[in-house]
Amino acid sequence: MVKFIDEAKIYIKAGDGGKGCVSFRREKFVPRGGPNGGDGGNGGDVIMIARRNMSSLLDHRYQQHYRAKRGVHGKGKDQHGKNAEDLLIPVPLGTIVKNFETGDFYGDLTEDGQTLVVARGGKGGRGNARFITPTNQAPKEAEPGIPGEEKTLKLELKLLADVGLLGFPNAGKSTLISTISAARPKIADYPFTTLVPNLGVVSYGDGATFIMADIPGIIEGAHEGTGLGIQFLRHIERTKILVHLLDLSPMTQRDPTEDYEKLNNELKSYSEELSKKTQIVALNKIDITEAREDLARIEEHFHNLGIKTFPISSATGEGTKELIWEVVRHLEKIITEEI
Repeated sequence: MVKFIDEAKIYIKAGDGGKGCVSFRREKFVPRGGPNGGDGGNGGDVIMIARRNMSSLLDHRYQQHYRAKRGVHGKGKDQHGKNAEDLLIPVPLGTIVKNFETGDFYGDLTEDGQTLVVARGGKGGRGNARFITPTNQAPKEAEPGIPGEEKTLKLELKLLADVGLLGFPNAGKSTLISTISAARPKIADYPFTTLVPNLGVVSYGDGATFIMADIPGIIEGAHEGTGLGIQFLRHIERTKILVHLLDLSPMTQRDPTEDYEKLNNELKSYSEELSKKTQIVALNKIDITEAREDLARIEEHFHNLGIKTFPISSATGEGTKELIWEVVRHLEKIITEEI
């Protein structure tokens, strides 16, 4: 299994420009050969390129230094040095690139094949043939070539998902995403089973799909670093809709109405924008007898708040079709408004 890494620090160095050449014609029967030193080639740029088949920044934890090649030096006989090839650094979709020291924002790579030049190669130096003047017919000077840019970058990965799935540990998020999509996350009966976000592609209608992300570890105090939440809250910033999965099981001894308030407080504490996203409430584990008996009380509570709820069972699939179509309805509305 590939380890999920959503932050990385890398050093990059664009290629230096090649040196200009000092050279003079040396030909038989040409007693006063003039300067013919060529220019140096340009150094290679460093370019980030987004790749759909990458899911983590793991590669950039192992390789943290990237250097583009320098331009070829100029030669005699007015030969221009070859420009160096650009260095392409692949990153997953959703990668944000910043300057590590200053925090300056360089770009956000969200489409497959999208590129971002993060360091410019140096321009090649001019050869002595460029410096000839009426008063200096035999110049012996040439330029050394300009150094390429070098920087330390911070890479941050924010998952690209349409729907973010929220809930306290053991609420059934991983089970739900495995039930309604082809994703197969690790599932167990202890807290924090899910240590990385899981993405599932949910199909509906005539081949239409949306992407749902199971966001782990967001509990009370997450925005301050409690649990795993602060590490993963960023991954729901791009989502269009949030689905609250509330655990009705009596075994947890939790109050789902309180859990809902606590999660919303965490969202608001982390980002005001998150708390304004469209939210859907799913009441999970109605396959348990005690949970089903308590369902009416909980539904009434949310009804009084003006919130529509969807009773479901992640384990049996009961109610999940209704939940999916509610998600689709909101997604289509949001997309229409954006257009």
